[in-house]
Amino acid sequence: MTKRIARHIVLIGMMGAGKTAVGTELARRLRVPFTDSDAEIEAAAAMSISEIFARDGESFFRDRESQVLTRLLAGRPSVISTGGGAWLRAENRAAIAARGISVWLNCSPEVLWHRVRQRSTRPLLKTADPKGTLLRLLAERSPIYAQAEVEFLSQPGDSVETSTDRLIAQLRAADPTLIEDKA
Repeated sequence: MTKRIARHIVLIGMMGAGKTAVGTELARRLRVPFTDSDAEIEAAAAMSISEIFARDGESFFRDRESQVLTRLLAGRPSVISTGGGAWLRAENRAAIAARGISVWLNCSPEVLWHRVRQRSTRPLLKTADPKGTLLRLLAERSPIYAQAEVEFLSQPGDSVETSTDRLIAQLRAADPTLIEDKA
């Protein structure tokens, strides 16, 4: 049995929320392409996001992020993982709403910190107090993330597979026409 999705499924949320891991599994299960917008930006720039931030600044990066997201949304329906700040721009929220369903992967601060604390690839956390910065960003961004069509609450201890099972069920409940099973 094959599946078809009626529009893009766009995963938003904080760094470390599992957008890439869950998005990859979701796309595999739905038999649709998966794209990580951060990876697309890095490939286009031939440099890491940290290098882009260091050389050109966050504003430049956010502009490129919007361009890449617009390009991805113009394609056939797929699963897209966005960077943590992509949803903050009103034009990105509007573009996603026009072509997809937005899903906020909402994780507890403890889970986020556990997942990102050992990674040096998070430019926004290169501060004297990275945990404090993460908590501040989460507090600032959560009201904006809450505007997503679907809020998916991460469960401590869930595997990627279990999370994906729950997310598919939640997506089917939120929009019964989103995922179509075809013989």
